[in-house]
Order: sequence, then C-alpha cells, then structure tokens
Amino acid sequence: MKRNCMKYIFVTFSASLDVDSPEKWFQRTEAYAGILYSLANENTVINIKQINYEGDCLHNGVLFHFINFGETNSYFPRRLSHFVKGLEPDVVFVQGLHNPLQLLQLCLTLNKKAKIIVQHHAEKPSTGIKKYILKLADRYVDAYLFASRDIGVEWVKKGNLASANKIHEVMEVSSIFSPMEKALAKSQTHVTGDPVFLWVGRLNDNKDPLTVVRAFLQFAGMNPSVRLYMIYHTDELLTEIKEILDSSPQKDNVVLIGKLPHDELQYWFNSADIVISGSHYEGSGTAVCEAMSCGCMPLVTDIFSFRMITDNGRCGLLYEAGNGDALVSALIRTRQMDIREQQKLSLEYFKATLSFEAIAQKIQEIASSL
Repeated sequence: MKRNCMKYIFVTFSASLDVDSPEKWFQRTEAYAGILYSLANENTVINIKQINYEGDCLHNGVLFHFINFGETNSYFPRRLSHFVKGLEPDVVFVQGLHNPLQLLQLCLTLNKKAKIIVQHHAEKPSTGIKKYILKLADRYVDAYLFASRDIGVEWVKKGNLASANKIHEVMEVSSIFSPMEKALAKSQTHVTGDPVFLWVGRLNDNKDPLTVVRAFLQFAGMNPSVRLYMIYHTDELLTEIKEILDSSPQKDNVVLIGKLPHDELQYWFNSADIVISGSHYEGSGTAVCEAMSCGCMPLVTDIFSFRMITDNGRCGLLYEAGNGDALVSALIRTRQMDIREQQKLSLEYFKATLSFEAIAQKIQEIASSL
C-alpha cells in the first residue's frame, strides 16, 4: 500500500457476463475508469467486478479483481461482502443506487471504520419495498455523489434518503477525447456549415429529437449556412424524423449520419462548433461532456444535470425541454454570440470540473472529510 494514502475499493453488484476479457472491460468503461486511474496516483485503488472471466489484473495503477462467487445478480451477495471486508478498505465506493438490499448487507458486513460512498448512475428514485430498504441502508452510507446536487435533493424529497447533507455534486463520467486542429478533424468528417451543430444520442422520446429537428429547420430557414449532423446508435424515432425532413425545404440542412464507432466521435466533436441536446432527463450527460472536452459549446435543455455541466449556462445556452419556440430563440441567440469565447469557456470548465483529474480530486476531498 502506498504511503500516506487511502485504500479505495470500488464495487458493483451487477454482473456483465457479455464481457469475456479484462481488455474488453477496460475499453467498455474508458469514460469512467479514468477517475480510478487518477485516484491511483496517490492512493491504493481496487476494483471488484464480475465478468465472464476470473483473475486479477493490474492496469494503470488499479488492481482489478475479476471474481465469480456464484452470486450472479444475487439478492444476497454474502461472499462478495466478506471479500470486500477482508481487503480492509478505508473507503468503499458502491456503483449505483438500484440495489438497496445488497447495499444494506454490505454496510452491515463492513468494519465501522470503512467509509461508504455511493455513486448515482441515472437511476430514478425507488418506490415500494426498495425505497424502504434504501432508507435503512442510508443510515450507514457516509456520502452520495450525484452529477447535480438537485438530482440528489429529489431523492430526499421522494423519501429515499433522509437528508441532503450527505449529497455531493460530482460528475460520474468524463471523456477520453481532447481538442485537435479543426482542419484535421474536418478532413475526416467532411462536414460543412457555419456554424456546425452536432447531435449525439439515441432517437427516443426522452432525447426528444423531434423538437430539435423541427426547431433547427425553422432556424435554418433564416440562416441557410447552418448544418446539423445527427449521430445516433438507436433509431426509435428515425421514421418520424425522415418524414419531417422530407416535408421541409431546409431538409438538406440536417444530415443523418447514424451509428459510428465511439473512437471516431473525437473527429466529430472537434469538427463541430455547438453540441445540441433535447433531453428531458439525464443522470449526467456523457455526450455533452465529451463534446466540451473537445471545445464544443453546449446548447442543451434546462435540466438539473445540464445546469451543472454548463455551469448554469455560463459556458453555453439552456432552454426549456420540449419547448420548440425556446429552442429556436436559443438557436437565434447563437448568431449574436462569440462562439469562440464560449468554446474556450467550455474547455476551461471541463478541465476544472469534468475531467478525470478534477473528479478524482473532488472524490479525494470528500473521502478525506468523512
């Protein structure tokens, strides 16, 4: 164990049996694992996970225990809880609030000196028996991390947690991407437009692409040089989007790209000027975070997580979710703004608050205060 440091144990109660090697797990979790790697610079960090592989692996300073205790998605993970206890942690970091019974058992198993931190991962407040079990576990949890404190307060209002005093505002994911020369990025994406807008996300009701497309077409009628490129890995509302485009004289101002490998997104984020979202709810906002890491200005809905991710709109624009007129007004405002200055603010805020290093530092400060 490193001198003058803390021992963190990261644990999740769910299994990912579709992953059959450590390398595939590292790739799947790259938007999150950088937080652990940054913590490991000054601390001992151990991650426990069940995949379709057993063994130990040291990766970027983090010791991974890939285990199989025969408790796959069990309500009573007794062996896992005792394994965590046997590692003698200073801090146990639990992923997610969706397994309150397992969390309660872990809390009751650990030594009292171990501090327990729980990270929210987009779950909605529980109801029924899960709500009351979580209230029991809450007695033993020392801190909760939410991407937005306001999201955590909702869990208190819904009776899942007793007090907002344990809630801390910490982003759950970051970005492996970084800025590059725009000309180089555009040589890969071949985008055109002034400015270039980018959508990255599912085409479902929560993401609300229909409001975004309708508003953008109206905006394009006033500003023919603009372009919106849409990247999506699910296509629930694609038929409706195509119908809207086919009936519009500005249909060529919206370009449907479809699904792309994740590593190619760096070129797209660096090609774009503004990233746009229509989400009604987000636990954090991974795509917007990735866009900001490349210097994109966010134009996003006025929801809790996006207020945090834009520093309450200081480095971007917020509009009412589902309100097409409000989005058109926000789009028009971009024509009067210094987009380059907003992009600079976005990148600075990302580095200071949303980067792996910044998140790890915040976690370290919280753990040290408990």
